[in-house]
Amino acid sequence: MFRHIYFPKFIELRINLAMKPIHILISLCMLTFFAACAAKPGVTPDSLPAERDDELFSRAEMLFDSKAYDEAIVLYDEYFSRNADKPLATAALMKIGIIHALSGDYDKARAAYGKIVSEYPSSSIVPDAVVEDLFTYFQEGRYQEVIDLAPGVLQRVESRAYLFKIHTLLGDTHMAMDSPIDAIDNYARARAHAILSEQEVVSDKLLEAIARLDSTDIEILVSRPYENLPMDYLMFQLGFNYAMEERYDEALTTLTEYLEIYPEHENQSLVENLIDDIKKNAVFNRHTIGCLLPLSGPYEVFGNRALKGIELALAQFSARRGNPPINIIVKDTAADPNKTMMALEELYRDQVAAILGPIVTSEMAGREAQQMGVPIIAFTQKDNIPEIGDKVFRNFITPEMQVQAIASFTVQSLGLSRFAILYPDETYGLTYMNLFWDKLLELGGTVVGVESYKPNQTDFIVPIKKLVGIYYEIPEDLKPENDPDIAFQVDGTSGQSDEQTLEEDNEEVEDEPAAIVDFDAVFIPDAPGKVGQIVPQLAYFDIKDVYLLGTNLWHSDSLIKIADQYVQGAVMPDGFFAQSASSRVQKFVKSFEETYQETPDFVAAVVYDSAMILFDVLSRPHIRYRTEIRDELLKLESFPGVTGTTRFDENGNVLKKMHLLRIKGKRFVELK
Repeated sequence: MFRHIYFPKFIELRINLAMKPIHILISLCMLTFFAACAAKPGVTPDSLPAERDDELFSRAEMLFDSKAYDEAIVLYDEYFSRNADKPLATAALMKIGIIHALSGDYDKARAAYGKIVSEYPSSSIVPDAVVEDLFTYFQEGRYQEVIDLAPGVLQRVESRAYLFKIHTLLGDTHMAMDSPIDAIDNYARARAHAILSEQEVVSDKLLEAIARLDSTDIEILVSRPYENLPMDYLMFQLGFNYAMEERYDEALTTLTEYLEIYPEHENQSLVENLIDDIKKNAVFNRHTIGCLLPLSGPYEVFGNRALKGIELALAQFSARRGNPPINIIVKDTAADPNKTMMALEELYRDQVAAILGPIVTSEMAGREAQQMGVPIIAFTQKDNIPEIGDKVFRNFITPEMQVQAIASFTVQSLGLSRFAILYPDETYGLTYMNLFWDKLLELGGTVVGVESYKPNQTDFIVPIKKLVGIYYEIPEDLKPENDPDIAFQVDGTSGQSDEQTLEEDNEEVEDEPAAIVDFDAVFIPDAPGKVGQIVPQLAYFDIKDVYLLGTNLWHSDSLIKIADQYVQGAVMPDGFFAQSASSRVQKFVKSFEETYQETPDFVAAVVYDSAMILFDVLSRPHIRYRTEIRDELLKLESFPGVTGTTRFDENGNVLKKMHLLRIKGKRFVELK
């Protein structure tokens, strides 16, 4: 893939060019810092010897040249106070302004420069003053003021040196404001006014700005060439940008034209290598798809279900008239990271157009496929898989999708508002508990109780009692037998005998307090076996007239077998329902059962859909690069599949609606 291409010479050249002006700036700043901060003996006007004014100015100049700025400014001030009407007064003011600027006191520096302009308008130093004044705004980081004031300064200067300085300053200002295209315009103007010794500095700045341009800006500059712009570097950068953006056709056109116009350019060999790499990466078998599946090892049952989905999709797609022949290369990962990497490298050498899978080791496979530039559709609910890169897609149900479906249905469709959560204290349970709670709050629901249990727990009395408020003992002062009013009534006023009353009181003390079921539904994110143990215990504590909510794990016949009467009406989401009334689903199920003598599950169905999506994309005649496969997947609009309509968001994550199922008798039925 192009992103793997390494250009050490080019990068070293770019870094060196970018660093030269930075090194110069740092050196000047350090020089200024040490000069400004150097400790010098104090000099005051009272301590000055009586000497002629020209000698005073000369001594100030000597101190300035030796960077004794603290002493020099005292002498310049003294000279100016005595000789404001003398020819060297403006020179003294100029040095005063420069020393203030070096020390970072830009207001005083501008005051000195301003005095030159206002009080000595005919002085030959005025242009220097207005230019130095402009530099103080840049040194303060007041870049917009530099840009606003520069046109007025340009009108007051004429010499080549001033024009060079101002345009260079404007270029630096635009670079600081992250506007390289405006910086280039000014650097080009500065270069037009540069003498030989200045050419290298401004050329380095110009190349640094070009390296920061995006393709759109370069297209603008190339479309209206200016004689002072380095068109060779602009064209090279444009081709390089196109390649980095994976706009390979435009990159090849631009770089080929570049070689024709500049056959002896210093970047010639680099461009030739870049063209070769683009052409090499454009070569792939556009009708060949690789598959990474765990066909052996602990997850082989899922791998084999997925393979059946791919085989059925291939058979049905190939049977349609006009479709191109699709080739499938299947690799067994055995859910092993090392085998997954080896399989990926083999598929890359086989020049596959895209990859389906894996089911396990998806993160590792996704990162490697991204580096290779091969689009991949992974089947996993693991977090952040699509965020790996623009070639990585995911088509699988996630916890977020399930929680969104179940919470929206109960709150918005059923109008429920109060919920309890009973969850296993491990990663799966914690994930769903937090997601469900957050989604309920987002939808306006309320969580009135949350309790956890150990993953290996079999007795759930304690968490259930806590959930309904009967776990903790009633304080002694709140018990009925300790209430004096109740005690008075018991003392022979009810018309019953003392013996009968005492017997009934003892029975009441031994009874459990009534459960407080203040929720409309309880969410239990766990597997059927565990849920089958929990639900009967809920009923024992009178938690009966509430909705039971679960995850797709509940969509299992084993749950009905274990807890038949207790799970009636339970609601859960899933990504596929083989008994759906959809004609598309029924046709798929029938074909699958006739071919494999078994009913397809979600894994077989979602892999079937993913294969059909890739087959459809690869059959489009305009596909020339793998990046175009990625683009077509991102542009997918509601692909009609057996797991529902499918499309991907901008990150490559699947967007689809979940099926909602309810237990009715001995079977699951779909909720509309």
